[in-house]
Amino acid sequence: MKFGSYNLDILITGYPGKSVCHGSLGWSTIALLRGEGRVALVDVGSFNQRSLIQKQLATHGLGPADVTDVILTHSHHDHSVNWVMFPKARVHIGAGELEWSLKEPFGTGPVPELYVRELAGSPQLVRVTPGSEVLPRIVSHHAPGHTPGHLIFTIEGAERDVIFTGDAAKNRVELTTLEADMTYDPAVTRASIELMWKLWQKKPNTLLVPGHDVPMVLRDGKPTYIGKREAAITAWFGDTLEQTTLISLVT
Repeated sequence: MKFGSYNLDILITGYPGKSVCHGSLGWSTIALLRGEGRVALVDVGSFNQRSLIQKQLATHGLGPADVTDVILTHSHHDHSVNWVMFPKARVHIGAGELEWSLKEPFGTGPVPELYVRELAGSPQLVRVTPGSEVLPRIVSHHAPGHTPGHLIFTIEGAERDVIFTGDAAKNRVELTTLEADMTYDPAVTRASIELMWKLWQKKPNTLLVPGHDVPMVLRDGKPTYIGKREAAITAWFGDTLEQTTLISLVT
């Protein structure tokens, strides 16, 4: 998909669910942007996505060393841990988000403490302020609620825009209800989602890419998926490694 001077590919589509037994946040969306002489990733996932990121980059003739910019919506582990995969990239994160994450008590939440501490001292770090242009025509917007310094990012195109919401609105349900299952203040979250709606309604066919769901456009004012969910687990329930059971997570 083309947005202004950028080509957009969704490398990994996030899933709108959680593991009941393991308490995981699922997996997050990772987007690839190419244009303006840059190769950028919006969010970079967690450990279990590393091999898939490399495989998906390879389908575009790219490797981790080709990535020039990593743009992080927030500091939670399932969106930020893999910044270390990209040795030549500038890593953009909200200045307020980073300061908040550095003050979080060790071992108490979804912030990867050692990774954000390493990032804070890294020459790769670029601190982002709300309203600033991160890359040409890519603008940051403050969208707190999920975390205090959460940022969303927009790309302005000639006919339509794209909005990366991260976890400020993780999925379609949060967008339509203006409520979130993870927020430090429901009123703050509601205001952030209202901002997303204003940005979404500015131009027809603007694409919204949530943190844990399929990308959407508005059709008759309603969020409509532009793809379908595909997710599954392969389990070894049998007696040999060759015998597996495929469990689909699509309803």
